[in-house]
Amino acid sequence: MYMLKYQQIAIEIEKYIEDHALKQGDKLPVLETLMTHFEVSKSTITKSLDLLEKKGVVFQVRGSGIFVRRHKRKGYISLLSNQGFKKDLEDFNITSKVIELAVRKPTIEAAENLNIGKDNDVYYVKRIRYINGQTLCFEESYYNKSIIPYLNNEIVSESIFRYIKEGLGLKIGFSDLFLHVAKLNEEEANYLGLKVGDPKFYVESIFYLNNGQSFDFSKVTYNYEQSQFFVQANSHLL
Repeated sequence: MYMLKYQQIAIEIEKYIEDHALKQGDKLPVLETLMTHFEVSKSTITKSLDLLEKKGVVFQVRGSGIFVRRHKRKGYISLLSNQGFKKDLEDFNITSKVIELAVRKPTIEAAENLNIGKDNDVYYVKRIRYINGQTLCFEESYYNKSIIPYLNNEIVSESIFRYIKEGLGLKIGFSDLFLHVAKLNEEEANYLGLKVGDPKFYVESIFYLNNGQSFDFSKVTYNYEQSQFFVQANSHLL
């Protein structure tokens, strides 16, 4: 999937908000300034801002300007973020225990979601994430090795997404999420320190670079006692 110019600009504006730690109500540069900075037409910037407005990142007030909308509540994980949830929980102590890190061939499911052949190599990562010492989630991930050529225990124990962005210089674009509510099986219960049959919130994610290449297929099972999520809705969703 090829990203259009306005989609790329939307990602850069969102990154600008993150990098400058802008808060709800903070004003963004005016339309003309954005047009000059990105060297694009008014219609392109307008499409970018409309996209960000639908995502709940900004809101526009006619005659007043463009403002940051996103309001963060401590301890909540955004289901619409492509930054890795450690970004949402930066005020908490997030640690990881690596259970397995290996180069292998993908499962049929992983190959389909990464859009690669069954003979391609992937990094398989299995780890438990903790929040302030309590189990937060059990995670299995498949990284396309042709895009993510190197991982080690140190990287996997910290933030893989930070390494991808800062270490590899890659730009993360967008993601597809598939949400499930079910009951824990024996393996999941053991890793999370819960009981078989306890409720679980299970998320499958496919993450893409800004050029549309999928690089990560992850399956995450959250501890229902520790997990809180938020989604910002707009009027067109209500």
